[in-house]
Amino acid sequence: MKTLTVKLPEELDAELATAAAKRGESKSCLVREAIASYMREDGTGSADVSCDDLARDLAGSFSGPVDLSGGSKKYMKGYGR
Repeated sequence: MKTLTVKLPEELDAELATAAAKRGESKSCLVREAIASYMREDGTGSADVSCDDLARDLAGSFSGPVDLSGGSKKYMKGYGR
């Protein structure tokens, strides 16, 4: 991993330290995540976005049976017609 030195205003460094402590992560980890997020949203970064990343806002937005693995025919009635 490469090393990058960044100068931050004291207030921003304090906010970063507080956020890192709350999450139990290092300041470097938070900065890496922020830069990666910025690069994805800006469109100038890599296209390594997972399906989970793209559909994250859809999780829990559908209603219906929790588990269809039982093969219940009532849920499949009329399907494919």
